[in-house]
Amino acid sequence: MMYKSLFILGRQPAIGRAELESLLGADHVQPIGQHMASDVSADEIDFARIGSSIRIAKVLGTIDATDWQKVMRTASEALSKQLDYLPPEGKVKLGLSVFGLPVSTQQLFRSGLELKKVCKKANRSVRLVPNTELALSSAAVLHNQLTGDLGIELLLVKDGSQTLLAQTVKVQDITAYARRDQGRPKRDARVGMLPPKLAQTIVNLATGPLPASEDSVVLDPFCGTGVVLQEALLMGYGAYGTDIEARMIDYTRENLAWLTTHGEETDPELEIGDATTHNWAHPYAVVACETYLGRPLSSWPGSDTLHEIIGACNVIIEKFLKNIAEQTQPGQRLCLAVPAWHGPGDKIHHLPLIDRLEQIGYNRLRFEHAKDADLVYFRPEQLVARELLVITRK
Repeated sequence: MMYKSLFILGRQPAIGRAELESLLGADHVQPIGQHMASDVSADEIDFARIGSSIRIAKVLGTIDATDWQKVMRTASEALSKQLDYLPPEGKVKLGLSVFGLPVSTQQLFRSGLELKKVCKKANRSVRLVPNTELALSSAAVLHNQLTGDLGIELLLVKDGSQTLLAQTVKVQDITAYARRDQGRPKRDARVGMLPPKLAQTIVNLATGPLPASEDSVVLDPFCGTGVVLQEALLMGYGAYGTDIEARMIDYTRENLAWLTTHGEETDPELEIGDATTHNWAHPYAVVACETYLGRPLSSWPGSDTLHEIIGACNVIIEKFLKNIAEQTQPGQRLCLAVPAWHGPGDKIHHLPLIDRLEQIGYNRLRFEHAKDADLVYFRPEQLVARELLVITRK
């Protein structure tokens, strides 16, 4: 595969690999260390819709070495060429991020000074962004405008006995995510606080390569405050949401109306309905949702209590799957964020129904570049995790 783009993945890279495989296809992506390369050009990818990648870069070349001095010689030559593409006037902003290579921050600083000399030799004034770690944070890339007209961030990623050299072209807009999360008028911690980035990933795992269109409708049968529908609409899909609580439908309606005031046209179908019995009368292409997650936990429960919590969630979600199975076509795709419980010793407790999906009428979609066991989203302190279950109707 000839690499054209490189994705730097987030805290749980397996979820990012599954998302990219879902969107681009297994044959067009390849893991590079903890990250992912593709033969699709960066300018062909709508990076703003991808939730689990921190930044995307164009590949400048592959270095047939991991020795730092050899790597930096090639990086210096590449930088000299990239300077020709910048506007002729103005101070260059330069950053350097390293992934997987055996180098210290002190070595990185010294190498940065050498790269500054390359710029000065080309009669360019330059400001080097200092590294406190081997990789610059997204905030540092944004704040220092390293993807702007006068910015260059070089990425060096170990790939076996080789090193991939790339230049960042886009970085996650953390300000936009924060606005969509914290700026919405209606939020409710009791029903969970689904991060917009994770909602994007859920939609992408559900839609796969399905082209974005208002006629391609994403159904969320547990819509809550509308985060999944919000992200589906921003991607260009139609939105159809139901929830058992009238209050949640009101919250979703108000949140999506707020989205309209911020420049996005929305026209969702919203209904009150119990997902275990509801009949979805409007057409939809895929299902993407966070299901019922069960009782919130502030401490790890005893075994009897845990068994009770898991059982209650399992009953509701299995009833939902059986209900919607009668209303979907063979091959129709669903991505559900279902509860999993992150216990002592990092043990994950799963829903029992996952082992019986075929009996319920579904096939689990397997990813070539991500294991099922790794598709569990959680923060270290969280007890209730979200397992990303991608399935198709048999």
